[in-house]
Amino acid sequence: MRTLIIVLASVLVLGCKDNQSNQNITKNNTTELTHKTMETIQFKSEGLNLVGNLYYPENYDANKTYPAIVCSGSWTTVKEQMAGLYAKRFAKEGFITLAFDFRNYGESEGVPRAWENPAMKIQDIKNAVAYLQTLSEVDTDNIGAFGVCAGSMYTLMAASEDNNIKAVATTASWLHDAEAVKLFYGGEEGVQGKIEAAKAAKKTYAETGEFTYIKAISTTDDTAAMFGEYDYYLNPERGAIPQWSADRFAVATWEDWLTLDPFPSAKNLDKPLFMVHSDGCVLPDYTKKYFDAVASDDKEMFWVETELASPMHQFSFYDQETEVALAVDKTTKFFKSNL
Repeated sequence: MRTLIIVLASVLVLGCKDNQSNQNITKNNTTELTHKTMETIQFKSEGLNLVGNLYYPENYDANKTYPAIVCSGSWTTVKEQMAGLYAKRFAKEGFITLAFDFRNYGESEGVPRAWENPAMKIQDIKNAVAYLQTLSEVDTDNIGAFGVCAGSMYTLMAASEDNNIKAVATTASWLHDAEAVKLFYGGEEGVQGKIEAAKAAKKTYAETGEFTYIKAISTTDDTAAMFGEYDYYLNPERGAIPQWSADRFAVATWEDWLTLDPFPSAKNLDKPLFMVHSDGCVLPDYTKKYFDAVASDDKEMFWVETELASPMHQFSFYDQETEVALAVDKTTKFFKSNL
């Protein structure tokens, strides 16, 4: 295990260019360059229509093929949040990237809405990879997957099952088991209560077609999925964007979420892996545990030193320039070496 330590001392600023038009130009009569930076696409996942944003490298050449990366964000989120942010940044580094709305979220189909179903999300990632393989501009032998927070958990599990994912990377991964969830959801009693509520919600849905919801986040309602002063989800300048709902979380989620255990997948993950994490992110020992259990010998962890207490550093990797720039820089080097 190679673990690197770095102290964040200053803000790393990556240059941003204004979005350009989609007008094509011709260079030397042979190379077709396009100034398009993003297009909205659709693909199918188990019969449902999913909507995504496909990002292109600067000076994209329509006669070439490019390595590609599927990007996934935290639980409950949509493509315009951290998945889209990282997808844009990786595209600037020369990759074709895809951030999409999982089923039940955003512009994609699927009911109940706001149902965080890990098995479905894992399958959606696989189908996003399959979609990229249909594109003439994608080097189909070099498709990677990247996840933030819970998106890391789903991405790792998808990569352990799908040989079409050639390399996988995570940032601020959320990886839990039956013991870890007790730390966040009220111990054994709290976890079992939520699971029973989910079963009841599923029964109601099956019998009446009615969905049972709670708030996704609240600072006053302790029944919310996230209860506390988590600025990323509360601040309109950060993650509290119009495309995301703070008021809707399907109670049916709890059974699927709280019983998920990604750790058995580690022994099947036999491809290049790169992980960015810190003691200030969520469940740092669990990320180390998963990393150690991964079958691949081609794996590296980049550990970030921070004074922020766990889990508050987690949110910095969602959108703060210092952490995002660091993660993009290190992960880009990994993907360029492995895709």
